[in-house]
Amino acid sequence: MELKHINLELKEAGKILSLQLNRPKKRNAFNDELISEFQQVFDGPALSKGDSYESVRLILLHGAGKAFCAGGDLNWMKASLDLSEEDNFKDCQKLTKMFQTMDTCPNPVVGVVHGYAIGGGVGLASICDHLIAETETVFSLSEVKLGLIPACIAPFVLGKVGYSQCRSLFVSGERFKAEKAQKIGLVHEIANKDELWEVANKRIQLILEGGPRAIGVAKSLLHKLKGELANAPLQEQLGFAAGQLAQLRVSQEGQEGLRSFLEKRSPAWRA
Repeated sequence: MELKHINLELKEAGKILSLQLNRPKKRNAFNDELISEFQQVFDGPALSKGDSYESVRLILLHGAGKAFCAGGDLNWMKASLDLSEEDNFKDCQKLTKMFQTMDTCPNPVVGVVHGYAIGGGVGLASICDHLIAETETVFSLSEVKLGLIPACIAPFVLGKVGYSQCRSLFVSGERFKAEKAQKIGLVHEIANKDELWEVANKRIQLILEGGPRAIGVAKSLLHKLKGELANAPLQEQLGFAAGQLAQLRVSQEGQEGLRSFLEKRSPAWRA
């Protein structure tokens, strides 16, 4: 896999796929190539068997240099000035497809952010299952200051922080730090610079204690309940959830998990 703007490293211990945005001079801002590379990775064969002990167990998302992601690259945004509305629509669809693919990935995604998470950087933060931020990280949905809107990331930010917070942040373009980001639900944990990776590693180890298939099904269940089943009758929602649990109970992983608990030993996926 040839990647220019993402440092990709597979850590064999625990099968962790480390994805580091690698445009430090541009504060890891988005451009066509970075979008294409993210799509390539999350569509790739390494993630196609997320319920297997032998495949990738967890994705770690972070950025090189002084910022996690400062939004859109200036040259990339400048190019949109010469595009027609139709071509701009197609260009925006590439970005929405990338975020959707990342959001629906069955593997747990842990994000570690620092410096700046602006615009699309907040979008990346929103698709993480667990997000750890350095205390001084600056967040902003600043698109309205350019006469634009955070459209491609709106569904994911809305799902993370809720309607009321989006109304305020989308129209103000306010800059805020990690403490507020944690209060509104965008960030799960904050840490000082010296403790950031210690906190991240503890969370990664905690997640890896879970069954890989169970984690994927748990994520899928939540997507269903907030998506196509959001307006379904309660009994339909409960019926779907019960069906998912029944399948896991008879699965190899579910059987192994329960037997290992009863036999007071570690399950196979932890070995």
